[in-house]
Amino acid sequence: MRLREELPDFPGVTEWVNGQVTKADLAGKPVLVHFWSVSCYMCKESLPQINEWRDKYKENGLQVVGVHMPRSEADTDIQAIKDTIAQYNLIHPIAIDNGMKTTDAFQNEYVPAFYLFDETLQLRHFQAGEKGLNLLKKRLHRILGSEEES
Repeated sequence: MRLREELPDFPGVTEWVNGQVTKADLAGKPVLVHFWSVSCYMCKESLPQINEWRDKYKENGLQVVGVHMPRSEADTDIQAIKDTIAQYNLIHPIAIDNGMKTTDAFQNEYVPAFYLFDETLQLRHFQAGEKGLNLLKKRLHRILGSEEES
C-alpha cells in the first residue's frame, strides 16, 4: 500500500476472534492494523507493546485490529492461533487470514507489519520488522495529537 491510500476492508477472513470489524466500524478514528504470525518470534515480542498502546490510547480513539498471516501450513492451525491470542492477552479484534485475502488487500509481505491510518482511514505510516514499533511511535503520537514520546 502507498501512503494516503484508503484502508481496505478485510476480505476473505477465515475467522474473527474478539469480534468482527469492518471498515465502516473503524471510520472516524485512527486505526493501527498489525500483521503477525504464530511462528514469528519478533511478532510475539511486539504484542505486549501493541496491547499497551491499545489500552493507553483507547481514550484518544485508537482502534487496533490484528491480522494473523500464516507463513507456513503449520501457521494455519486455528487452535494454535487462538491459544497465542489468549496467551498474549490480545483482546482487540483479530482476523485469521488463512486464505491470505486480507493480506493481499493490504499488499503485505511482512510480519510483523504495522499500518497506521488516520481518522479518515488514509494510510499515514507503514513499518515492518523488529524495529517497526519504535519507528511507528512518533507517527502514532502525531496522529493522536499527543506530544508524548513514551
